[in-house]
Amino acid sequence: MNDAAHPAGQPGASQWIGKPLRRLEDARLLTGQGCYTDDVGPAGAAHVAFTRSPHAHARIARIDVSAARGAPGVLAVYTGADVAADGVGEIPFTRMHKREDGSPIVAPPRMPITADAARFVGDAVAMVVAETRNQARDAADLIEVAWEPLEAVAGVEAAAKLGNTAAYYHRGDAAAREAAFAAARHVVRLRVVNQRVVANPIEPRALAARYDAASGRTTLWCPTQNVHNVRAQLATALMLKEEQLHILCTDVGGGFGARGYAYPEHAALAWAAKKLGRPLRWLADRSENFLAEVHGRDNVTVAELSLDDQHRFTALRIRTLANIGAYISSFGAAVPAMSGARAPTGVYAIPVLDHEVKMLFTNTAPVDAYRGAGRPEMGYLLERLVERAAMALGVDAVELRLKNLVPAAKMPYANPAGYTYDCGAFGKVLRGAQDASDWNGFAARKSAAEARGLRYGRGLACYVEITGSARLSETVHMIAAADGSVVVHSGTQAIGQGLWTAYAQLVAEKLGIDPQAIRVVQGDSDLPKTGGGAGGSRGLQVGGSAALAGAAALIEAARSLAAQAIEAAAADLEYGQGRFRIAGTDRGIGLFELAARQPERRIACEHTETVKGQTWPNGCQVAEVELDPATGTVRVARHCAVDDIGRVINPLTAESQVHGGIAQGLGQALFEQSVYDDTAQLLTGSFMDYAMPRAADIPDLATRFDESVPTQMNPLGAKGAGEAGCHGATPAIVNAVIDALGVQEIDMPLTPERVWRALQGR
Repeated sequence: MNDAAHPAGQPGASQWIGKPLRRLEDARLLTGQGCYTDDVGPAGAAHVAFTRSPHAHARIARIDVSAARGAPGVLAVYTGADVAADGVGEIPFTRMHKREDGSPIVAPPRMPITADAARFVGDAVAMVVAETRNQARDAADLIEVAWEPLEAVAGVEAAAKLGNTAAYYHRGDAAAREAAFAAARHVVRLRVVNQRVVANPIEPRALAARYDAASGRTTLWCPTQNVHNVRAQLATALMLKEEQLHILCTDVGGGFGARGYAYPEHAALAWAAKKLGRPLRWLADRSENFLAEVHGRDNVTVAELSLDDQHRFTALRIRTLANIGAYISSFGAAVPAMSGARAPTGVYAIPVLDHEVKMLFTNTAPVDAYRGAGRPEMGYLLERLVERAAMALGVDAVELRLKNLVPAAKMPYANPAGYTYDCGAFGKVLRGAQDASDWNGFAARKSAAEARGLRYGRGLACYVEITGSARLSETVHMIAAADGSVVVHSGTQAIGQGLWTAYAQLVAEKLGIDPQAIRVVQGDSDLPKTGGGAGGSRGLQVGGSAALAGAAALIEAARSLAAQAIEAAAADLEYGQGRFRIAGTDRGIGLFELAARQPERRIACEHTETVKGQTWPNGCQVAEVELDPATGTVRVARHCAVDDIGRVINPLTAESQVHGGIAQGLGQALFEQSVYDDTAQLLTGSFMDYAMPRAADIPDLATRFDESVPTQMNPLGAKGAGEAGCHGATPAIVNAVIDALGVQEIDMPLTPERVWRALQGR
């Protein structure tokens, strides 16, 4: 279904764009040449460990650090009082929403080290610096804290009863919705739980910090999705100018949203490195990641959908309680009512909306962006609700969807949340998914499974999401060197998406050279000085557009130099296949030969590109599952996805993004859940308790792309791809299990026990 032949606005066949080039970044990583934050070793670095609260909510009555200060190898011990005495402030967060009465959002200050009271298990209350990592950890265990336990709340529904509201969101027309419900032939109601999950990048959190007294600058190395955002947040917390901070990111072992911002530990190390005059390092263990890295999802929603006598959707009511944890992390209070709230009606033409979200505090780890950041939660709710409507009406779920999809002829389409889908062919994509899944062969597969004593079910889910993030511009530095290489410095961030390869293909296409000659450098807040990093599936559509435009700018920067070199008018020069030549002649000069003639043996330029807007990728996934009625074990037998991500620059990397997203969506559907008990003690603090999908749990995945509707929002025609997989996979799999069980409702994760109980009618 790769229908488009070239990027939007660029006619003709492409040499590199659209080709399945293997990832250029992989050879170095697969041969052990990667460099991660804990590989960075500033000379003379000491090591850091944190003492963390064992209580979910408790006042710090007294803290005794004398034994720790006297322990072997210890250089310093710092508490929250020490940090506060130096005038260090709280870690800032996005203040997008207000409270229900219109007053500003409220939140306890999230300090580098907590001084007054711990608000979740894992809250850092002291910091030890020692010569070795083990000495620091041993000394941290010697710190004695006199605690005064306070009442703790873990669940979001309990928090709502207590009125622990941080912020409130409402969009839509409640009166119009009431009228639509009153006139409706049917109203279908559903309650769903999007359980709390943990991002779990393979690389634990790590930091290294160094202060240079001569320049007055602090350098911080960290695995992050956005060096510029970390710099801005730390500058605010540490009361510094941004130019006094230099944030560096080497290779990143995964992000998934959890690495997009500053944490208290970032500020603590940057502050202490200057205070002590010694470079510092910190490496979290996996338990610290479970305790203190942000979690994702965690909300409970009740929704109602009204239909007329022709089974057309007429109105949608949504009431969500969103758990944001003990503190507001960077985007924590924005996610439940930000990206997902922009498309609450999904691919469907629902004219009336009444959407309410309450963001609530609990004594649990802060919740923030996790792959999709609100869009998968909304998609899960909507696709479960449409499936429930089909059950209630006794109609075919696919036909019900087709009847209510926004037609391609209505594009651009303004949804009732006030956002406009620029393009899309939702019905074509749904039919494509049926074809890709061998829809008509399902009955035979079901019969074969039942002959083996298994139950077999099928689920389908459509999605549309907004991607590109709010930052629509990127700056690139381009360098053509005498050695035949091109270096692209970008403010986006590689976290496994294959950006180097995609950017190289775009630049190679424009310059007419081999992609192997191109190197992409990211993760340096000094070069360029601004950037949007990785998040919201923005890397290719915004950063890639900048790389393509930057290559064109490099050609123009070299044109006058070429004209001087061959004594011709710049206007008479043509460029192609790496060379300038005088039109109509063979006389010319190569780009790299020209670079070799320059005083610095290179040609450089800087270019900022701004795209027209965010994009709306969409797709449909079909899952088939088999389950063992004796044990409740579920196995995904088949899974296919058809996605409209606009123009596909590299099918291999695009497929890998969809595959990874499906794996995470499958993980949430079947295995993953971060669990707190009623006293807000974390019960899932390791991989012994928190189940992740393994390779054997993932079936062969069939993925296709429909490129027939490229976007006009950027010069590539590309839409976001990074979060599509998990958006469609979770509801498709849950709908398939519901089909196999013959029940109307079941909450994730679909563990064997939960499925077995459903089979027993419990």
